[in-house]
Amino acid sequence: MAADLLCQPSGPARARLVLLHGWGADAGDLMPLGQALAEAIATPLELVALQAPELQTQGSGRQWYGLFPADWAAVPAAVEGLKERINKLGSAEIPLEATVLLGFSQGGAMAMAAGCDLPLAGLIACSAYPHPHWQTPVIRPPVLLLHGRHDDVVPHSAALALKNELSPSKQVCDLFSFENGHAIPVEAQAEMKKALKRWLDQTAQNA
Repeated sequence: MAADLLCQPSGPARARLVLLHGWGADAGDLMPLGQALAEAIATPLELVALQAPELQTQGSGRQWYGLFPADWAAVPAAVEGLKERINKLGSAEIPLEATVLLGFSQGGAMAMAAGCDLPLAGLIACSAYPHPHWQTPVIRPPVLLLHGRHDDVVPHSAALALKNELSPSKQVCDLFSFENGHAIPVEAQAEMKKALKRWLDQTAQNA
């Protein structure tokens, strides 16, 4: 197994869920969430949790780019690197069109920045934020944004900014706000499950 990712086959898998952890965490952080989501849909899922490439400078976790202070100049290269890694996951058995990208916090920002340019089944971003000077393509995957109204790490206004940036596209962008802080509560997971069923169960039926 490659050191830069964790993979849990649910074979024979017909779709894929790619997980992007937040600042200071690691690839294993969202695996329990992925497993819970996989159990909730009919389509067998391959779970792939990508490890951020950099060591976090203020602790033992990982980061997609420096965040405190924010190294915005590093973002374009980080996003391109992530796109390459996601593209390499695509296969004849599970193409990108049967892949959903899910990110939390910094991982959510990366999911939006990279995923909107890829032919994915959908994007899920929880407690995410838009990168400065981000320009979204008009043609993009469907998006589910989730954000706590009392988030004191990434304010809820960041979700509104993301939704505003995504609005020119005719593709759907749903925002689910919940009464919590910087977390993924049960009610947010329920919305994720609905989105995965809508995007992936339908994709599998049409394959």
